[in-house]
Amino acid sequence: MRGRTTRPAEEANVDLTPMLDVVFILLIFFIVTSTFIQEKTLGVEPPPPPAPPQDQQQQTPAILVYIGEDNLIQVNGRYTDLGGVRANMERLRAENPESALIIQAHPKAKTGTVIRIRDEAYNAQMDRVNVIRSADE
Repeated sequence: MRGRTTRPAEEANVDLTPMLDVVFILLIFFIVTSTFIQEKTLGVEPPPPPAPPQDQQQQTPAILVYIGEDNLIQVNGRYTDLGGVRANMERLRAENPESALIIQAHPKAKTGTVIRIRDEAYNAQMDRVNVIRSADE
């Protein structure tokens, strides 16, 4: 082939410098103009420590309902059945209106018995009812 000379193919080069300049300018623009949101948090402060008791006689004694391993119920050391629990709680609360109720259950006591006694306490209008597990095992 006469008159034709083969030239090597030219490589296409793209200069990326202007594109990088634009990207950096946009990045700086968005950083400068953005607003950072301050998240609102709740200020959680622990309650103040309770004041030491002035006199042991001023403290109101709690009403203790103990449920044994065999589901026998004691109200302040006196044995009773499930039907008499509410009457005993109301009698003791009439003597001391500010007293709290503590239901102490043996780990092997039936949960249904504990729930029934708690329900009876709520029916007897007891304000402070606590259920704890006995350490007896």
